[in-house]
Amino acid sequence: MKLIIQIPCYNEAATLGIALSALPRQVPGFDSVEWLIIDDGSTDDTVKVALSHGVDHVVRHTRNQGLARGFMNGLQACLEHGADVIVNTDADNQYEADDIPLLTAPIVNGKADIVIGARPIQAIEHFSPIKKLLQKLGSWVVRVASKTSIPDAPSGFRAMSRAAAQKLTVFSDYTYTLETIIQAGQKNMAITSVPIRVNGDLRPSRLVKSISSYIRRSIVTIIRVFVIYRPFRFFASIGITLFGLGFLIGMRFVYKWLTTDNGYDGHVQSLILASSLMVIGFQTILIAFVADLLSANRKLLEEIRSMTLQNRDALR
Repeated sequence: MKLIIQIPCYNEAATLGIALSALPRQVPGFDSVEWLIIDDGSTDDTVKVALSHGVDHVVRHTRNQGLARGFMNGLQACLEHGADVIVNTDADNQYEADDIPLLTAPIVNGKADIVIGARPIQAIEHFSPIKKLLQKLGSWVVRVASKTSIPDAPSGFRAMSRAAAQKLTVFSDYTYTLETIIQAGQKNMAITSVPIRVNGDLRPSRLVKSISSYIRRSIVTIIRVFVIYRPFRFFASIGITLFGLGFLIGMRFVYKWLTTDNGYDGHVQSLILASSLMVIGFQTILIAFVADLLSANRKLLEEIRSMTLQNRDALR
C-alpha cells in the first residue's frame, strides 16, 4: 500500500518548509509514504525548498492555473505514481500533520472512500465572524446538494482512495473543496468526516483576499453548486415561482374585471406583467428540463473517464 501526500503550492517558499518538516514518512497501514507538490506557476523558491526537504515528486505549471486545477493535476500525478491512497493538505501548515493517520484509517479499514478533516471552526481565532458564518452556510449548502453529513465542507485536509480519485472531476477554477464532496455524494461513495486539529496562522489566506471578495466568491460558488449539480431543482424553483406570481397577478386582474360593474378598463399593466411573468416562468421550467438532460450527459462522461482510468490500471 502506497500513500502519497500532495500539497498544492503557489509562492509558498516561506511556509512550505515548515509544512514539509511536519509530514510523516511512516503511516499505519502503508508500506511507503511519498510526498508530492504541485507548483502552480510559482515565481519564488517553492520548488527549491520542496526538493531540499526531500519531496519525491514535483508537478509543475508554467503559469498559475488556480487551486482547483492544481488539485486535479496533483491527483492525476498521484495516480500515475501508483498511489493507493492520497492525502491533500495545505502548504501554509494550517492542518496538524500528526492527524493524517486519522484521515487514512477509515480508508485503510475499508469503511470510507473519502475522509474530510473537520476543523474546530468556532475555536479558530483568526477566522472572522463573517468567515465562520460563510463556512457554516457553505457546508450546509453542500450537505443539501450532496446528501451527505460533512460538517466542514471547505476543509482542504482530506484523504481519498485510488478508486475515489479516479471518479472525481472539478469544473471550478476557484476551489475544489465543495464540488468533490457533492460528486462523492452523487456517485454514492462512502464519505465521512473526522475531527482534526489546526496550527497557528502563518500567512493570510490566498482564497480570502478581502471579506467582500470572499462573500462574492462564496455566493457565486454556492449558486454554481446548485446550477451544476441540482439544475432541475434550481431552474424549476425559479420558473414555478415566476409562473405562480404571474398567475396570481393575472387572477387578480380577472377578479377585478368580473366584479366591477362598468368593467375594469384600468391597470392593463397588471395584465402585461402577469403574462410576462408567466411566459418567463414557463420558459425557465423548460430550461430546467434541458439542464437536467445536460447534467445526465455530464454524469455519463464522468463515468466514461472513470472507466478509462480503471482500465489503464488493469492493463498495467
